Amino acid sequence: MKIGFFEVKDWEKKILKKRLKKICVEFYPFALEESNWKIAKKFDIISAFIYSRINKEVISSLPSLKLITTRSTGFDHIDLKEAKKRKILVCNVPFYGENTVAEHTFALILSLSRNVHKSYLRTLRGDFSIEGLKGFDLKDKTLGVIGAGHIGLHVIRIAKGFGMQVLAFDTHQNKFLAEVLGFKYVSLEHLLKNSHIITLHIPYNKSTYHLINRENINLIRKGAILINTSRGAIVDTEALIEALDKKILSGVGLDVLEGEELIKEEKQLLYDKRKLEVLANLVKGHILLSRDNVVFTPHIGFYSQEALERILDTTVSNIFRFLEGRPQNVVSG
Repeated sequence: MKIGFFEVKDWEKKILKKRLKKICVEFYPFALEESNWKIAKKFDIISAFIYSRINKEVISSLPSLKLITTRSTGFDHIDLKEAKKRKILVCNVPFYGENTVAEHTFALILSLSRNVHKSYLRTLRGDFSIEGLKGFDLKDKTLGVIGAGHIGLHVIRIAKGFGMQVLAFDTHQNKFLAEVLGFKYVSLEHLLKNSHIITLHIPYNKSTYHLINRENINLIRKGAILINTSRGAIVDTEALIEALDKKILSGVGLDVLEGEELIKEEKQLLYDKRKLEVLANLVKGHILLSRDNVVFTPHIGFYSQEALERILDTTVSNIFRFLEGRPQNVVSG
């Protein structure tokens, strides 16, 4: 079996070489596309990232190809229909950053609950006074988790470690896990009214667009904190500003902004200059980011060394499982 890895960075190459040392592997730093498909003609297995355009023309030109394993959760850069037609399996990395995003969520929560961000800005000005910096304990506070999926459940586990009470809203409920982890499923309205801190962990789609909006943001318990590490458009920005102005919200922690939909987590990994310029222009002068009770990070909730290595681990596992005749994480084939 011959394997070709595309869009590989030097540090990834070192890890992959070590883990695939008994297999014939070649590495390329660039993306696979129509202009260079001949390079891949000899490969039985191809692993690529999101900027490789593995379309019908590319797939039809690779007669030896048996497996495409993308190092991403998304797979819209691969023509699944053509792959299936030619009996080529396509695998992905369905999960890699659940605990990573959950930990970042609490970094934002603690930055607001203990005024870390505000203190830092003050000390930069040479002001070391503590007036106005009194924080609050997380113990015995209620955390409202909107979306109790893989990431949300990690958030709940961490919250229980802080001694918090947890309410969760999700269209799919796992009553067994609720009992084991000690949280309660409630309606969205109940969660908004009764949570000291609200955190979002749901996918972005038509049904979640502006889930937090002008109609329901007024239900939020006065003085609560809102955290969004999910997608910007889940929260109506105008409603968010209004809630801060009215002091319904005492603080907001954001890893995402409405309008940055082009900048997905996996796209950030390649530092596409054009996409980052979109984010830079969005951030400049943003009315939310001028406030000292708003903490913003540039979509790095998923970004840890361990999470990146898990992408490689899963990809290597996908390859070995395929070679053993027991394919995993199959999205087409």
